[in-house]
Amino acid sequence: MNTRNVARAIDSLRRGWPIAIRGAGEPVGLLAVETADAGRLAAFDPDGDSPILLSAGRAATLKLANQIDAAIPDSPVLVERTFWIDFDCAMALADPQLDMATPMKGPFRAIPVADRDVMAAALALARTAGVLPAFFVGAASEGAISIADIEDFEDPIHLAIAARAKLPVEGSVHSEIVAFRSPDSPGEHVALIVGQPDGGPPLVRLHSECLTGDVLGSLKCDCGPQLHAAIDAMEGTGWGILLYLRQEGRGIGLVNKLRAYALQDQGFDTVDANTRLGFAIDARDFRIAARMLELLGQTRIRLLTNNPEKVRVLQTTGIDVVERVPISLPPNRFNEKYLATKRDRTGHQL
Repeated sequence: MNTRNVARAIDSLRRGWPIAIRGAGEPVGLLAVETADAGRLAAFDPDGDSPILLSAGRAATLKLANQIDAAIPDSPVLVERTFWIDFDCAMALADPQLDMATPMKGPFRAIPVADRDVMAAALALARTAGVLPAFFVGAASEGAISIADIEDFEDPIHLAIAARAKLPVEGSVHSEIVAFRSPDSPGEHVALIVGQPDGGPPLVRLHSECLTGDVLGSLKCDCGPQLHAAIDAMEGTGWGILLYLRQEGRGIGLVNKLRAYALQDQGFDTVDANTRLGFAIDARDFRIAARMLELLGQTRIRLLTNNPEKVRVLQTTGIDVVERVPISLPPNRFNEKYLATKRDRTGHQL
């Protein structure tokens, strides 16, 4: 496994440089649409015939995904390149924010996906890099990473405790902060241990980073109030652990979350906004939380959540969730639809 090369590939995606991924056959060259430009596209594809890789979630909005593909929003779809699909048109294909401002020329035609595993790995890597999952597909011109490398890069087993210190916080002056770092990924996950362990299962909250809600006080979600309510609940029950996961926007990153906000302003709910962008409905990896709990020596917990998926993932990774404790906060006029979508479309329950 070579996770260093995967980290380099992620850096290349963010810089607009081509990468290559190797599957069972010949390596495939890929150039991320979002971070490229017309000049880089010409260098990557001098003949102008590289097809465009999109996710089925995005392709469905362009009437290019069949029903089987559309049911799996992050599966790969290839769009045939014709002479009039230049870089600007490809960017409009990749970014649904531009749908109203940039009417599609069309018609577009989907073509068979030969290297489906490679294409799916490319879309997954784009999500890890925080760029739109859309690529020009061409010949590989440099060293390729393997699908196994990408899968290993995402394995939470690499996570380790990096530092810890006492940290009095509002709501609990007897708290300790623990930082976790992976050698392969940027950004540190954090645990806040509230109170003193008493031998019983801690009350645990998995809280995904939300800059807009946690720091800026956004009213579009309930993240900030949930964060503070969780700390209060832990203090009230004696002790608990807040796991602060660096998985902004349900795992799609800050920039893409803001794109999703723009789509919500056009009338789409959070689920449809994510899939139109080409992302999974929820791209978070809760296995990271399980690894953090293992490192803290806590494998038997009470989980403060309305999300059954968190319970399921933790239990499949060896964490004994002895109780699911619901969390309920009053809605406001800005987040009513958001909360209803979580209830009605993603299975959240009190």
